[in-house]
Amino acid sequence: MRMYLIALNPTDSVTEGFLPAAHALGLDVTLLTDRAEPHRRAVEAAGRDAVGDIEILECDVRDHHALITRVATHHRPDAVFTNSDHLQAPAALAAAYFGLPGKDWRAALRTKDKAETRRHLAAAGLDAVRSVELAAGQDPEGLLDRPVPYPCVVKPREGVASEDVVIVAAPDELLARCREIQARRPGAALVAEEYLPGELHTLETLGDGRRLHVVGGFRTRLSPPPYFVETRMTYVPRHPDPVTAQVLAQLDCLGVGFGASHTEFVVHDGRARIIEVNYRAVGDQGDLLLRDLLGFPLFEHVLRTHLGEPLPDHLRLRRDAAARVDYVCAPTAGTLAAAPAPADLTADGVRLAYRPLRATGTRHPLHHTNRDYVGVLRTTGPDQPSVDRAADAFLATRRWEFTP
Repeated sequence: MRMYLIALNPTDSVTEGFLPAAHALGLDVTLLTDRAEPHRRAVEAAGRDAVGDIEILECDVRDHHALITRVATHHRPDAVFTNSDHLQAPAALAAAYFGLPGKDWRAALRTKDKAETRRHLAAAGLDAVRSVELAAGQDPEGLLDRPVPYPCVVKPREGVASEDVVIVAAPDELLARCREIQARRPGAALVAEEYLPGELHTLETLGDGRRLHVVGGFRTRLSPPPYFVETRMTYVPRHPDPVTAQVLAQLDCLGVGFGASHTEFVVHDGRARIIEVNYRAVGDQGDLLLRDLLGFPLFEHVLRTHLGEPLPDHLRLRRDAAARVDYVCAPTAGTLAAAPAPADLTADGVRLAYRPLRATGTRHPLHHTNRDYVGVLRTTGPDQPSVDRAADAFLATRRWEFTP
């Protein structure tokens, strides 16, 4: 059976998760991307034993017409899949065109477009978040005549990974931030919406279009304002039932129920309010953590849904363990002069896996997003205190040095 895996830049989710899963399932994989050479290097580094023989072809993967044409003129597809935020709608349209299982393209578009997410939930009476939209190229001065709530969060309408997401407190600051973002993203529409207070959580789900399983979630620690960089995710096996029910009702309204989904939400006074829905598996090695922690083939299950196979009525998930993911962030622009090497450690039942994300000797600006990550630490163990002690000790005894 042939699976077309659609991707932009290489990610750990694809190289360490989905490609090995496809290999384990015996699938022939054609990887369509607009960045073929980086994927060839990533696949070569992973090794044939891990990922098998991967065919990599160039394609304008953001254009569903080009995507359909590339598949139609190549091998007959049995599945079309992507784990990219940006490519969910094109991949869904391609899957639908070939009569294959996949996400509803309307749900993919609805969740990618943050303004449409708000409109859809408000129209259904589930949640009304005060927000205004600034079209691409529109002068931010026009926002001064509109009911912008303060403080508010400014973000690209179709952004990811906290890219250009910032909180502002007054009109002059709003104008300045919008103009800064427009200078970096001249073709991007923006959204300014009310700041939603509360602790940030995630809900991780897996569905086959008929049933939706809750895999668990995370409690997320963020960088100080005005930015929203995730610095730690602590695994939560089960959110309170009323909270989970509220989030699931909103996901159902949005049409989310096929494959993996990673939903960010806040809880304030018992009310769960969605920040955004990422209609794919949790990234930044959170998915690798779930696979190792819960002891079930997460990536294989996701791919099986795209092959038309039903999920089990009950997932066999390990519930007697704890985990967290820590992200080491660059504190400033500059060169990473020294950093720890990759490490896999085990002590007192706690497992730690550290992976560098930036090579020493490289110079980078400061982005205030996950592009500032220089390393990631995944820690799993029998209980949260043991996990926290081990992770804190690792981070305290390693050094990351930066030069201007």
